[in-house]
Amino acid sequence: MDLSKVVAISGKPGLFLVTTNGGGKLIVESLLDGKRIPAFANDKISSLEEISIFTTGEDKPLKEVFMSIHEKIGDKLDFDPKKASPVELREKFLLVLPDYDEDAVYQSDMKKVFQWYQLLNDKGILDFTVEEKAEETTEEAPTEKKEVKKAPAKKAAPKAAPKENVKAAAAPATKSTKKPKKV
Repeated sequence: MDLSKVVAISGKPGLFLVTTNGGGKLIVESLLDGKRIPAFANDKISSLEEISIFTTGEDKPLKEVFMSIHEKIGDKLDFDPKKASPVELREKFLLVLPDYDEDAVYQSDMKKVFQWYQLLNDKGILDFTVEEKAEETTEEAPTEKKEVKKAPAKKAAPKAAPKENVKAAAAPATKSTKKPKKV
C-alpha cells in the first residue's frame, strides 16, 4: 500500500491523487468526483504517508491505522462516520487503536480517518494482501544478507594481517624514494 501519492489539501474536501507535478504546482485528481485541479506551493498539502496518529507511546503511521481498521472492522465500515455519535466514534477508534492519545486525537480526526479509509478502500487504493507479502520478503532478505556478510568477514581478517606485516618490514627500503608529505 503506497500512500505517498495520496494527499489531503487543507480547505478542500476529500483526498486527492497526485497525477503530475512541475512548474511550482501539482496536478491532483479528486477521489470524490474525479476532477483534476492544480495545487500550488502555497496550499497546505499533506501526504497520507507522512500523517500519523498520536498514541500514548510512539505515534502510529496512518498506514498502520488503516491496516488495523481492516483487521478489526473489515473492508466496509459498519457505521457512517459523519452521522456517528461522539461516543460511538470513540468506541470504534478505541477498538482500532486502543492506545490513542485521548487528549490529542479529536473527534474530527477520528471522522477523517474513517472517512479516508472508506474512500480509499472504495477506490481500490488500499491493498492489504500486497503489503503482507512485501513485509515477509523484507524480513527474510535482511537475515540472509547478514549471514552472508558475517561469514566472509571472519575468513578475510586473517589474510589481511600478514600483508600489513610485510608492508611494515618493507617500509624502510622504500622510504628514501618518497618525499614526505606536508600537513
